[in-house]
Amino acid sequence: MNHKVAFSFADGKTVFFEIKPNELLLDAALRNGVNLPLDCREGVCGTCQGRCESGAYTQEYVDDETLSADDLAQRKMLSCQTRVQSDASFYFDFDSTLCAAGGTQRVSARVTEVTHVSETTAILHLDASTHARRIDFLPGQYARIEVPDTGVSRSYSFANRPNDANQLQFLIRLLPEGVMSDYLRERCAPGQTVSFEAPLGAFYLREIERPIVMVAGGTGLSAFLGMLDEIAQRGGCGHPVRLYYGVTHARDLCELERLGAYAARIDDFSYEIVVMKPSPEWQGKTGLIPEHFDRRFLEANPFDMYLCGPPPMVEAIKQWLADAHLSSCRLFYEKFADSNTQQAIA
Repeated sequence: MNHKVAFSFADGKTVFFEIKPNELLLDAALRNGVNLPLDCREGVCGTCQGRCESGAYTQEYVDDETLSADDLAQRKMLSCQTRVQSDASFYFDFDSTLCAAGGTQRVSARVTEVTHVSETTAILHLDASTHARRIDFLPGQYARIEVPDTGVSRSYSFANRPNDANQLQFLIRLLPEGVMSDYLRERCAPGQTVSFEAPLGAFYLREIERPIVMVAGGTGLSAFLGMLDEIAQRGGCGHPVRLYYGVTHARDLCELERLGAYAARIDDFSYEIVVMKPSPEWQGKTGLIPEHFDRRFLEANPFDMYLCGPPPMVEAIKQWLADAHLSSCRLFYEKFADSNTQQAIA
């Protein structure tokens, strides 16, 4: 049985290909035109080194001066000695251009609907079923969408998991003025064609080996909707999942029914909503997200934290983690500007 493999690179590009049963990972990559750097092919030089982000694999010979016991515990691997046992994803700390791996697809899709899910937020629904192949991406990654008739592109996280029908969603903040915002408000209609490039970004769901804390600021929720779709599809992950969703005003809140549905489908999943500038009518949590972190939960076990939102939020939480001395936290984050032009930083 063939398995699907994803290679992600430091420049945010990702390539997908199939690997044959018992085939060496390096051989499969080369067969599919991904020319990883290599030298000895004997598990000694370390040139083809990467890290397994998700999936099961075995390694044959690895020289202990090339990868230490700590390296192996961190799932570092040598492509020339690795055989995968399931669908898997791997990260390489160099640009995709180094191995002639283009990675992204150019896709034309049809607008099926624009759903206004709050006063300040819309979901753009796209149908890319006419595309020649399945649009693969890792939950949390994004697409660069061309705004029709403008020559301008904006980047948005996928708000759902990949699917064979290529039905896609993007959660988009509606700014008072903005190229995409104006298009969605004034000109977008079902049947129109929208083009995009994907997949992009180094922010995505890794192998779930311990509790997860997700922190979403505004439309940063979009990336987590894709991740939670994936976890729900798997039937859970065997670890607690906590989501903190923060917005400036209560009118910015969206997809609350969807979050409630995840709570019913994913064991030990819960979420907290925090409004920074509440109206007198707001009865929920207020202020800044870190003020509401469950310290006992965070201190109980090592955990992975995923952050997606505006730069001030991301930087504030990074500083909070440093001040709290939570050294057992593995941090993955993506921050974006007001235009929602996202920078993949993990």
